[in-house]
Parts: sequence; structure tokens; C-alpha cells
Amino acid sequence: MCCRTRALQETGKWKTRHKIRAGVEGTISQGVGRRALRRTRHQGLTKASLQHQLPGTAINLTRIDAHLTGTPRARTRTSHFAPPARSDGAKHPGPN
Repeated sequence: MCCRTRALQETGKWKTRHKIRAGVEGTISQGVGRRALRRTRHQGLTKASLQHQLPGTAINLTRIDAHLTGTPRARTRTSHFAPPARSDGAKHPGPN
């Protein structure tokens, strides 16, 4: 990755845009993992569309319930290649 791209990723505009994408990716992952959105059981656009809309509604209801009851979201997983977290809360220095 070039230095210009890395510098671009440090801007607020890029971070805001990436948060949206991360949220969308999380929703898709939740739908595929828990609600079997990858394949449809039915033939025909109407039934297939309904099969995707119902799990989408279920995901929304699950998220609303979690918000109202204060259920914490799952922590983001950390790569095995990432340095261990520091106990003082400071960030590790990046590569030179």
C-alpha cells in the first residue's frame, strides 16, 4: 500500500465512509451466518424476495431489541497477527 493511500485512510472523511461500509458488511454477515441469506429455497422472484425480506426484518427486530434492552454488541475480533493490546490504553507505534 502506498504512502498516499495510507495518509488518505487517516482522514475523517475516509473514516466516516468506512464506518458505513463496516456496518453494511456486518449486516450482510449477520444475515448470511444466522439467517441463511446466501441461497433461496424457492423458485420465482416473489417467493425469493419474500424469503430475503423476512430475515431482514428479523435482523432489524433483533437489533432493536438489543438496543432497548442494552445488550452489548459483540467485540470486534482482532487478527492473530496484531500486536497484543497494551494495558495502559496507548496505541502501539506503527511501522516506520
